[in-house]
Amino acid sequence: MLEAVFLGIVQGLTEFLPISSSAHVRIFGEFLPSAGDPGATFTAIMQIGTEIAVLLFFRKQLLAIVSGAVKYLFGNRVDKSSDEFKNAKLGALILLGSIPIFVLGFLGQSFIRDNFRSLWLISFTLIGFGLLLGLLDHLGKKQKTLEDLNSKDGLIYGFAQSLALIPGVSRSGSTIAMGRLLGYKREAALQYSFLLAVPAVLGSGFYELINSFSEPTNSFSLIETGVATVIAFLVGYAVIAWLMKFVQTRSFMPFVIYRVCLGLLIIALLSSGTISS
Repeated sequence: MLEAVFLGIVQGLTEFLPISSSAHVRIFGEFLPSAGDPGATFTAIMQIGTEIAVLLFFRKQLLAIVSGAVKYLFGNRVDKSSDEFKNAKLGALILLGSIPIFVLGFLGQSFIRDNFRSLWLISFTLIGFGLLLGLLDHLGKKQKTLEDLNSKDGLIYGFAQSLALIPGVSRSGSTIAMGRLLGYKREAALQYSFLLAVPAVLGSGFYELINSFSEPTNSFSLIETGVATVIAFLVGYAVIAWLMKFVQTRSFMPFVIYRVCLGLLIIALLSSGTISS
């Protein structure tokens, strides 16, 4: 139970930062008394907690998106300059951007589970995508807002998010980096990253939760997994509030440096035989 609580804290702290929560859960699992991989199922279910934090934090915007979509689809004709139309459009783009990760995640789930949990791979993706995030954040034009989002950008965002199927890439990191490449402001890229993750993470989490009733979640019981999920929710909500303020005045460079240092540390520990890949 204490291990589950600890990993819930790790999940909550790292889910929204561009440093890869799945990588951290995988890495810290090696240093716990059980000394093993907590597993993709346990990780996916915990992410339900952090996504509920997103639903709560952005509840007004999400309700506006749903309301705008309902009015556009079933109500009177909506003026394209109105807030209702803009919210409905954003909702449609979130669904469009979710298609790549749903398709790739469903088709490649077995391959991902069997081949993407190696700490060697995670260490290199932490470093490589960390440097890419730093470069694109620096070169970003910082012009576009969410109102400038179109179907082309939404789909490109979606393919960037699908890279997060590889532990170490980071869902927020990949989408933020792509957003910066496309010319979006940090706040806009971060906010869309949060919203885009909702369908994918909740879908994956509940899929794994349903399967967990017939298949074990590695070394954790359903009760322990549930406790970890609640902890992840509480910690994750606080992290969202902090990060939204942080990006208004700071770059992502501290996270880039952290990713590179962590990746190099894991490589050193693997090379010395201290931990197993």
